[in-house]
Amino acid sequence: MPLSFTNELKATIKAHSSTGTELCDTIDEWYKNHPEHQEEAYQILKGFLVKMRAANASDLDMGAPGCGGQIWLRIYGFKKPVLEYGKYDNIETSALILAWLNPYQKKILHISRSVDFSSNIDENNEYHRFRTTVYYDREYPAVNFRRINEKIFSMESLGIPKPILDRMDLRYEKVGLIMVTGITGSGKSTTLDAIIDMNNRNNQSHIVIIAHPIEYIHESRLSIVRHREVGVDVNSFQEGAIQALRQDPDVIMVGEMRDPKTIATVLEITDSGHKTFTTLHTSSAIDSIHRIVAEFPPEEQERIRNRLADVLTVIISQKLVPTVDNKMTLAKEILSVDSSVQAAIRNKNIGEVYQMMIEGRKLGMTTLEQDLQRLYKSGTISNRTAMNFANNKNRMMQLLSSPV
Repeated sequence: MPLSFTNELKATIKAHSSTGTELCDTIDEWYKNHPEHQEEAYQILKGFLVKMRAANASDLDMGAPGCGGQIWLRIYGFKKPVLEYGKYDNIETSALILAWLNPYQKKILHISRSVDFSSNIDENNEYHRFRTTVYYDREYPAVNFRRINEKIFSMESLGIPKPILDRMDLRYEKVGLIMVTGITGSGKSTTLDAIIDMNNRNNQSHIVIIAHPIEYIHESRLSIVRHREVGVDVNSFQEGAIQALRQDPDVIMVGEMRDPKTIATVLEITDSGHKTFTTLHTSSAIDSIHRIVAEFPPEEQERIRNRLADVLTVIISQKLVPTVDNKMTLAKEILSVDSSVQAAIRNKNIGEVYQMMIEGRKLGMTTLEQDLQRLYKSGTISNRTAMNFANNKNRMMQLLSSPV
């Protein structure tokens, strides 16, 4: 659907010969004098998001030279342009994107060259949410919208074993650090939301969520649930975690451990007697432990290693893998920390943890390779997919050739 005001806007931009921030300022100023055109652009972009949901896409990308004037969707893991959405040049996509931003978001984009926030659309009196990132690509604004699931998955539907469910439930363990790890787009937020929902339904408690941005909004059920968005309600993950200690929390969720200060704070608040959930961009349980320790200078690593051994209870490392029917399914590695794992962490024998996961099925543990084998044996994924997504290729090959 073409923009009715394209020629008029381009004439204004040509007079200013603007790109980058100047281009955005020119469009923004022009919108102030033509609010009806900003509304038009907003509704067109909203229409794209409605179509995105209907296509069951997880992501929509548009804008700047990188998209080639097309709207791109990611459907079941594969990203491709959708021709029926039409073609829009860099000026038109800039106008569409800027129509979506409020003044505060435009200010952050101007200063930081990128801005993250959550978006809402109203479709037939139902609200749908998206995680939104606007950034620059060769001096033009670009955007990614990621659809936020409207329904919470149950922990059972995610295939989490009962012993692990109990460790993550405040009813059974009041203290401990639970990490959900994986690359971007691996479903970490979905798993965390399911964990929070379980605790919200099962416990009379106070849950504080610190995220950037806030994605799923949890309605308070048995628990009070607070949502604090970094950049809106609190300045940083670290500050939010420290402030949460003065808010009488039982459960604290820190959306991401991005730096040593946040990691140290998460370890400290857990050690002070709270149940803490967080995420990390790592592909295995062992990598997660190494990553946390390596974030600190050598003289601090022993202290961090000992504190991590004291507070860590569960790591779920996950990947979304393609199925034989061209959909996606969850493959996961689960570490449940016991005294043997604690000793391995303290004594720098982290490599032993892999064997402990292999032998720890009764405790709910599994390696990624064991879970990929399960998916292959059930006919959910192919042999090639199992090999492609395995962390330990040799071990995966052994498991695939095993008759058991």
